Amino acid sequence: MGVNLNEISTEQRNLETTNIDLLSTIEILKKMNQEDYKIAHAVELALPQIAKLVDKVVKAFYQDGRLIYMGAGTSGRIGILDAVECPPTFGVSFEMVQCLMAGGEKAFIKAVEGAEDSKELAISDLQRIKISKKDIVVGIAASGRTPYVIGGIEYAKKQGCITSCIVTAANSQLAALVDLPIEAITGEEVIAGSTRLKSGTAQKMICNMISTASMIKMGKVYENYMIDVQATNQKLIARAEGMVSQITGISLEEAREKMAIYKTAKKTIFAILSGIEDLETVNEYLDKTKGHIRNALRMVKKDVETY
Repeated sequence: MGVNLNEISTEQRNLETTNIDLLSTIEILKKMNQEDYKIAHAVELALPQIAKLVDKVVKAFYQDGRLIYMGAGTSGRIGILDAVECPPTFGVSFEMVQCLMAGGEKAFIKAVEGAEDSKELAISDLQRIKISKKDIVVGIAASGRTPYVIGGIEYAKKQGCITSCIVTAANSQLAALVDLPIEAITGEEVIAGSTRLKSGTAQKMICNMISTASMIKMGKVYENYMIDVQATNQKLIARAEGMVSQITGISLEEAREKMAIYKTAKKTIFAILSGIEDLETVNEYLDKTKGHIRNALRMVKKDVETY
């Protein structure tokens, strides 16, 4: 049975851009920019839905669960972009946040014919990563009807996973299927059906929010510094030393010396703020709180008061 595109809001014609092919370059850009203004409002309306998912993701992370995006085409690429940035930014494993894309990694560059229409492929992908009820599966699909994503969500639900979605079309099959739908209704695209535009931008914004807010609540951010950044090159080493200096008030030279002892920005910051010099004790407090500095500092204060 064919797909009825007339029922999908993201496939409708945008009456504001019907003459876009006749416009000058600056006029085309203005039209696109005017439509882009609508995206943030659509995401704003979905904030309560996003917040519910973030709280579930944090709970899952503390129980060693994973956040797993699933998508095809543009939606899959957006999920991958968010997932692959989490390890270098927040110092987490590549398994903690990941994205399964219809057709696999090679489909990131070039579409794999028929992959997005296969529910069976989604099931085998989830089986390959050994999905469990600890995990949260988020289907990303502008239309909310992609078979690969639908199949993945159906299988995940059977395994006891919490399920969610990011859709930009109203009244979608996917939103009706999941436990925690996120619906940012962005309306008609500048070019009819080109969901890499407004829909894709909204999806990226929402993925940013899900992963970033979750990591903040996990203690991967102190104040507004990414204290678990992986210092793997000169720029990132300088960034780590700079945040140690800024947060603790010591000089850059002192920060460099302290980091030589404690190795990471987080351990260095905790050691200085807590007054604990012994590396083993620093590790013990951070291990007890799963790396959450503020919780570890509270624990130190409580221990001192009790003593």
